Amino acid sequence: MRRHEPPRLLIALCAGLWLCAPSIGSAASCSAKSGAETTALVELYTSEGCDSCPPADRWLRSSFKPGATGAKAVALAFHVDYWDRLGWKDRFATKAYTERQYDVTRTGNARFAYTPQVVVQGKDFADWRDGGVTSALAAINARPARAGVAVDATPRPGAIGVHAVASVPAAADRKDAVLYVALTEDSLVSDVKAGENAGVRLTHDHVVRAFRAGPVVGPGGTSELDAVLPLPAEAGSAPTVVAFVQNARTGEVLQAQALPLDAPCAPAR
Repeated sequence: MRRHEPPRLLIALCAGLWLCAPSIGSAASCSAKSGAETTALVELYTSEGCDSCPPADRWLRSSFKPGATGAKAVALAFHVDYWDRLGWKDRFATKAYTERQYDVTRTGNARFAYTPQVVVQGKDFADWRDGGVTSALAAINARPARAGVAVDATPRPGAIGVHAVASVPAAADRKDAVLYVALTEDSLVSDVKAGENAGVRLTHDHVVRAFRAGPVVGPGGTSELDAVLPLPAEAGSAPTVVAFVQNARTGEVLQAQALPLDAPCAPAR
């Protein structure tokens, strides 16, 4: 475990991440809608510059394979940028993902930011190495969903148009609830040339390539987000749009939904 003390604790949302777009047009689109039970959200905070991170990357790849049966969970791998100073720049890392980890530090029962860090349903989860995540996910999946999530995606030249809607039935769950969307890809490979992992080939799945925060859920219980997620020049496999609802104050995740972008919805680079 590599400790990193955040220079500051961030408040609620990074408004600079918002990106609104016109309504999605009539091109081929695909959609997904969450069910009556809760789907868990699993986040990994990692870095190619951290020599204790590759085992966690492998764990995420093997535990959350595309199309796997079993626990209902959505996985996101956020690459943070604070290890870039060690001589290797992680091309999947951004300051925004580091800031999200600082928010998790504030709301998710973690005393400090560190890598690799696994977060389950918005809370720090240190027992991932010991197999404890299986029972944790089963307990989460047994709960009735506290929100509904519907997401549509439309391929565009060099981008994915996303329309997501969140519905939160209980008034008590609406305060500070925020809708988020992300684009992830698998099978992204790096031959690390410097830093703590010099000489190592790393393969990553569920890598967050784009991330947007939408508006908070309104008094009527809904939040809606239209976004255009740009496609990186380097293509991975299994592109997936993820939408989830999370309380920005407590870190609680109310519901998550993944939408694999299979043909005819595959990105058009």
